[in-house]
Amino acid sequence: MFEIKTKRFLNPTVCEMDILAPLVAKKTEPGQFIILRVDDEGERIPLTVAGYDRKNGTVKIIFQIVGATTKLLSVKEVGDTIPDFVGPLGNETELDGLQNVCIVGGGVGCAIAYPVANKLAEMKANVTSIIGFRNKDLVILEEEFKKASNEFYCMTDDGSYGEQGNVCVPLERMLASGKKFDKIIAIGPIIMMKFVCETAKKYNVPCVVSMNPIMIDGTGMCGGCRLTVDGKVKFACVDGPDFDGYKVDFDELMARNRMYADFERHAYEETCNLLNKEVK
Repeated sequence: MFEIKTKRFLNPTVCEMDILAPLVAKKTEPGQFIILRVDDEGERIPLTVAGYDRKNGTVKIIFQIVGATTKLLSVKEVGDTIPDFVGPLGNETELDGLQNVCIVGGGVGCAIAYPVANKLAEMKANVTSIIGFRNKDLVILEEEFKKASNEFYCMTDDGSYGEQGNVCVPLERMLASGKKFDKIIAIGPIIMMKFVCETAKKYNVPCVVSMNPIMIDGTGMCGGCRLTVDGKVKFACVDGPDFDGYKVDFDELMARNRMYADFERHAYEETCNLLNKEVK
């Protein structure tokens, strides 16, 4: 069993937890993920590692409450346990040799982008971070990004915080002014990553994206996380989750992810109803 050591809400729908998992903490690196189950009858869900403490043996996860499992996980408290916490899985983000990098995070994808930015900072690289959200109430990890970045931008769609606009606004501005990056690393909603890649491509800057499609076993056997990269079928769990953004078929991936939206919403509603009955 894996104990929840800390818990806090970063905003009304995003929760952060530190899970005691010494063997996972010992090996995990930025970009990799774990698969957990909330109970013995629960589904397996992947969550990218948002941080780790090798000394204390904990792994940080940050998740948005969108489905049944994340809802069940969000009501657990410090001291509670979960039965399964498997990892690290996938490949770590390749950072060797990078000196000047732009990290672009969108929404809860910032939880994945931050450890990458922090690792680059530890490597003494020059880090420019751009994080974007729909509005002020959804902003997460701002101070953490500031500490890891030489240059920092916070964007909101409605202008309620930071600068108004999407993450491509400052990115385009910097690239158009002649600013050079060894690589752009984008992590967030699929549509955001697509447009970051289109912006980067105009200036011939390499762009890596982190894929989070539907995933079940995390070992490449189920095929649920397949996507098309450079015309070939790849599996996010074993070939990724990072891929060359110029080669990803984003439109196909968005269409596949939409197939399960209704099912996920119904499962979430049923879980909420069940929890409400238990409280009463």
